[in-house]
Amino acid sequence: MDIQTRKIEFIQEFLKIQSEEAIAQFENLLKKRKNSDSEDAFKPMTIEELNKRIDKSEKDFKTDKYKSSFQLLLKYF
Repeated sequence: MDIQTRKIEFIQEFLKIQSEEAIAQFENLLKKRKNSDSEDAFKPMTIEELNKRIDKSEKDFKTDKYKSSFQLLLKYF
């Protein structure tokens, strides 16, 4: 599938969205993308940062501070 077809399909799906919150998230994503100097601006995390994120995720899971994918889908669709 070429890029133009993908864009058209994305726009068609976007137009079906009824959630103000979901649209706001797309707007924020687009703003961040526009503000990015280039695709090279991506900075991979270090092993230390990755390990800290894993530790936090495991702690959050143990203390029920997470949402299932089903809960997220219900929120946005």
